[in-house]
Amino acid sequence: MSDKPASGSGFQYSVANLKPVSDQIAVTFPDGAKREFPKGTTGLDIAKGISPSLAKRTVAMALDGAVTDLADPIERDAKIEFINREDPRALELIRHDAAHVLAEAVQALWPGTQVTIGPVIDNGFYYDFFRNEPFTPDDFAAIEKKMREIIARDKPFTKEIWTREQTKQVFSDNGEMFKVELLDAIPPGQQIKIYKQGDWFDLCRGPHMTSVGKVGNAFKLMKVAGAYWRGDASNPMLTRIYGTAFAKQEDLDAYLKQIEEAEKRDHRRLGREMDLFHFQEEGPGVVFWHAKGWTVFQAIIAYMRRRLAGDYAEVNAPQMLDKSLWETSGHWQWYRENMFAAQSAGDEAEDKRWFAIKPMNCPGHVLIFKHGLKSYRELPIRLAEFGIVHRYEPSGAMHGLMRVRGFTQDDAHIFCMESQLADECLKINDLILSTYADFGFDGEMTIKLSTRPDKRVGSDASWDHAESVMEKVLEQIKAKDGNRIKTEINPGEGAFYGPKFEYVLRDAIGREWQCGTTQVDFNLPERFGAFYIDEHSNKVTPIMVHRAICGSLERFTGILIEHFAGHFPLWLAPVQAVVTTITSDGDDYAREVMEACRKAGLRTEIDLRNEKINYKVREHSLAKVPALLVVGKKEAETRSVSIRRLGKEGQTVLPLDEALKALTDEATPPDVKRAKVL
Repeated sequence: MSDKPASGSGFQYSVANLKPVSDQIAVTFPDGAKREFPKGTTGLDIAKGISPSLAKRTVAMALDGAVTDLADPIERDAKIEFINREDPRALELIRHDAAHVLAEAVQALWPGTQVTIGPVIDNGFYYDFFRNEPFTPDDFAAIEKKMREIIARDKPFTKEIWTREQTKQVFSDNGEMFKVELLDAIPPGQQIKIYKQGDWFDLCRGPHMTSVGKVGNAFKLMKVAGAYWRGDASNPMLTRIYGTAFAKQEDLDAYLKQIEEAEKRDHRRLGREMDLFHFQEEGPGVVFWHAKGWTVFQAIIAYMRRRLAGDYAEVNAPQMLDKSLWETSGHWQWYRENMFAAQSAGDEAEDKRWFAIKPMNCPGHVLIFKHGLKSYRELPIRLAEFGIVHRYEPSGAMHGLMRVRGFTQDDAHIFCMESQLADECLKINDLILSTYADFGFDGEMTIKLSTRPDKRVGSDASWDHAESVMEKVLEQIKAKDGNRIKTEINPGEGAFYGPKFEYVLRDAIGREWQCGTTQVDFNLPERFGAFYIDEHSNKVTPIMVHRAICGSLERFTGILIEHFAGHFPLWLAPVQAVVTTITSDGDDYAREVMEACRKAGLRTEIDLRNEKINYKVREHSLAKVPALLVVGKKEAETRSVSIRRLGKEGQTVLPLDEALKALTDEATPPDVKRAKVL
C-alpha cells in the first residue's frame, strides 16, 4: 500500500463511523492533501491507516512544525509530518532517549544512585547523578554494556500524566529527592509528564521516540565531570556523564574521528608549542599575547585595515563611559549582568560616578556620528573600529581564545538611509565572503536570517520593513552563489533592536563556527537623538547597521590556528622562515641569508646552534615554521639555499635570489596580490 495519503490509500471511513462535524479535525499532509479525522486521533493511528510499514518506521511526528510524541492525540486542525529515524529532526530524539537509557543503566548497576537532569546538548547529551563515590571513565564499559541490553529489550516509551501529589509521593518513596525539587520548580497548572520505558520511569517534558530500541547502538560515553546541583557551589556535587549518539554508526565514527583530529588541532596546545600566547589566574579571561602570537594577530588586523581602506573611516571611542550613556542605549537594562562597572575614586561628591567598561562599540559610534550636522548627501557613513571590549563570562564557560572576557572586535557601523539598506547589506556580504575565502574558508557556508524575538523594541512596521529588506537580500545572495551558500531562517533569534544575518563557516575538519554578523538597528540612533538632514531639510533618524566580519579577533585567531592546525599560510605565519646550518662552516653565509630575507620583508630567524640538523628540523617543525633554509659550505660556495617545507618530504635547492623571490611572492597577502594584478 502506498504511503502517500491519496484517494484509495487507506483513508476510507464509512459515513456511519464519522462523528459530527464539530468533533472532526482537518489534518494536512506534506503533499498538501487534507483529510478529516475524529478529534483525539493519534499520529500513530493515522500512520497505521496509511500503511503498517509507515507506522513501523515512524518514530515521532511534527504538528505545525513542532515535534511531538507519535502517540499524542491530535485535538486541532494541523499540518502533520511523520518523522523517521533518519530525519535530521530525529537526532535530538535519539540523544534524548539515549540519556534516559543511560540513567536506567546507571541505576540498574548502582542501586541507590539518584538521577537529576539529562538534557540534549550540542553533539550529544549528558546526565547528572548523585552518588557518594563519583563515576570515572573506568565505569563506561559496564554502563555501555547495560545500555545495549536495555536497547535490545526495546520497551516502548509511554507517557502518563500524574498529579503533583502522586509524583512527589512516588519519587520521595524512591529516595529521588532531586526529582522532588525539580517537581517543585514546575509552575502550577503545568502538566506533570512521566515517561516510562518498561519498569523504569522519569520526570520529563518529552517528546520521545516510540520505543527504546530506536536509539540504536551508534552511541558512546565520552567523559565525566563534576557539576554542582543547579550550578550553585553551595549545593551537592554531582557526577556528569557525557555521551553522544547518532542515527548511524558511520556518523558516530566520523564524529569520533573529528574529535580526535580536533584534539590534535587544539589551539591551546598549539599556542604553547608555537609560543603564541598564554592565560593565567591574575588576568582571568584575558590573553597574554607573546611576540609570535601578537604578530599573527596584527597581521589579521593589517589585512582588515587594507580591506576597509577607502570605504570605512576608522575611529576609536573611549574604553570607559558614564553609566548614563549605557542607560540611554538600553544596555544597562538589557545587558547589565554581562558588563564590568566601576565607581570613580574622587573624594568630591560630584566625582562619585559609575562608569562601565564598554562591552561593545556601538554607542560610541553613534556619538561620533552625532558630532556635527550630517546631510543625506554624506550617507552612507561607515565607521570602523578595532575596539577592545569586555564582557563577563562565567569562569566555567571560558575556553582559551574561543571564549574570553576581554577581546577585540573588528566592529563597524553604517549609518544610512532606508533606501540604501539593501545595497549596504549586499556590500557587507561580499566583503565577508571574500575575507573568509582569503583566510582559507572557501567551502560551504551558511547564512542565517534571525527574525524578531518576543522581547524587542521598535514598532511592528519597522520590523516588517527591515525583515522584508533582509529576506530580499538573502534571496539575492542565494541566487548569486547558491552552490556554496546555504540560507536559513532563525525565527525569533534576532537582536532586541533588529533582525540580523549570522555567517557560519566550516573549518578544515567540518566544524561550524559562527563569526560574522550584519544587524539592522532602528532603535539606537533614535535613543540618542541621532539624525541627518534630508533633501527636504527635515531631520530624519538614520538606520544603523552593525557589522562584524571576524567578530572577536581573539576567537577568530583561535579558529585559524585550529583550521590550519598551526600550519599557517606563509603570509600569516609568525615566523616565515628559519635559516639554519649543518655545520659551523656555514655560519657567515647563514647570517647573509637571514639579512637578505629580512630585507625582502620576510619574518626570519636564524639557528646557529651546534646541534644535528635532524634535531633542528624536528624542533622547528614542532613550532610550525613553514620554511627552513638550510645552508652549509656547499650552499655558501654556490650562493644557494636548501629549502625544507613544513609537512613535505625532501628538500629543494634554489639560488638565493630565486628562493627569495618565490618566498616573498608566497608571503604576499592575498588582497595585496589582487591589488597588484589590478
